[in-house]
Amino acid sequence: MASEPAEPAYDPAWQARLLLRAARVGTLATTAQGQPFASLTTPACMPDLSVLLLLSTLSEHTRHLMADPRCSLLVAGPAVSANPQTAPRVTITGVAEKVTDAALKARFLTVHPYATLYADFGDFATWRIKPVAGLLVGGFARAHRLGAAALTPDADAVAAIAAAEAGILAHCNRDHAAALAGIAGRDGDWRMVTVDVDGFDLAQGEAVIRVPWPAPVRDAGDVRRALVAMADRA
Repeated sequence: MASEPAEPAYDPAWQARLLLRAARVGTLATTAQGQPFASLTTPACMPDLSVLLLLSTLSEHTRHLMADPRCSLLVAGPAVSANPQTAPRVTITGVAEKVTDAALKARFLTVHPYATLYADFGDFATWRIKPVAGLLVGGFARAHRLGAAALTPDADAVAAIAAAEAGILAHCNRDHAAALAGIAGRDGDWRMVTVDVDGFDLAQGEAVIRVPWPAPVRDAGDVRRALVAMADRA
């Protein structure tokens, strides 16, 4: 039987990364002349865990970032009981920067495909936040402060998976469509659209599902073993 990476003990940094990568909606906090301001936003993560946002200059928060790029972002998972305080959540802080790299915009649209309707409007641009610190609340009374070094995934593993990503996507989508549908747990033509050290995204139309690895992967071999194990269980 194929093996998969061993599941580690509870790791706050790993849990924070899983929450960030799975989030499709979050609360962005900015300031305007010292006054805090919070707004809904739709994040996407790069392989190195930097966060991408697609923002319009017509929005208050974008104008705030243009004047003061310091910000924070809160994302949350589902609560495990009726008490909302049992929801795991993570807040990251960082400095936002406007970026013009088309590859970053494409990455954002991969997990937010509906945004293609307005992504090319003149008032929209891609912004990136590199986390400098974080606070994970893993549930009621489970708080962990995290520095940038703890949050950032291993650089060598990030580079190895990024280099292999195109080949992994092509192979899985071409040869293992049935296995991907089984992993998604839903009928349809599911395609793998991203892969990184913490998991991968499956998409069908505008529906995108985040699937975490049982433990961080380091190379294409780890990816293959983890996918085989997932397909066997599906």
